Amino acid sequence: MQAKVEICGVNTAKLPVLKSAESRALMEKAQAGDKAAREELIAGNLRLVLSVVQKFAGRGESMDDLFQVGCIGLIKAIDCFDLNQNVQFSTYGVPMIAGELRRFLRDHSALRVSRSMRDTAYKVLQAKEKLTARDGREPSVEQIAAELGIPRQEVVFAMDAVCEPVSLYEPVFSDGGESSTVMDQIGDTRNTDEHWLEQIALADAMRRLTKREKRILALRFYDGRTQMEVAREVGISQAQVSRLEKNAISQIKKNMSS
Repeated sequence: MQAKVEICGVNTAKLPVLKSAESRALMEKAQAGDKAAREELIAGNLRLVLSVVQKFAGRGESMDDLFQVGCIGLIKAIDCFDLNQNVQFSTYGVPMIAGELRRFLRDHSALRVSRSMRDTAYKVLQAKEKLTARDGREPSVEQIAAELGIPRQEVVFAMDAVCEPVSLYEPVFSDGGESSTVMDQIGDTRNTDEHWLEQIALADAMRRLTKREKRILALRFYDGRTQMEVAREVGISQAQVSRLEKNAISQIKKNMSS
């Protein structure tokens, strides 16, 4: 049984899930001007919004705010979706929702620096100018710390706190027209957008399976049971387990690739 989670007054445990055919039918009506179909389509895809929003948690913004922004992305996706393209709506909608969330976080990402840290940074800049004028060269962090009588790490933290944020896509090297960005230097190849988009697509595909298919896959691939053991557990023949397993995997592949 799914636990109740309240976001923006919405009980997420009761959010509906639309099948592919239902989603397409509602999309056709909505784009033809049917407001009721549009509302039903929005409600039927709120789980999709929630899935994307959870990937942006822990960034200093409330989940309610992120959920509302995600809903704006969903509405834009519904309005812009091309029914002539042979793709699932979720395949198109997830990047749109994620893009709306990224824009929101980018536009509301003002760094909050404490007053004491700003004061230290101001003193560091003054000491740096003074030492540069006196010695004719830029001072080291250790020299600035000694001048102010504070630990070296305080100088480093203060300077970092007042530095302008650098975009992950800021070029740091260019050769022959090809640029290397900050993202290229620090990119995490394991936790990419593509990876978690695939995870969302997989979760969406799994929700379309029957309870029996889900149970069989869980017993087979999560618990590591053999088909014969699953057959005894579920109360059906081994041949039926094999057929249901193959059908479920085929449906998942179809939903993820379409």
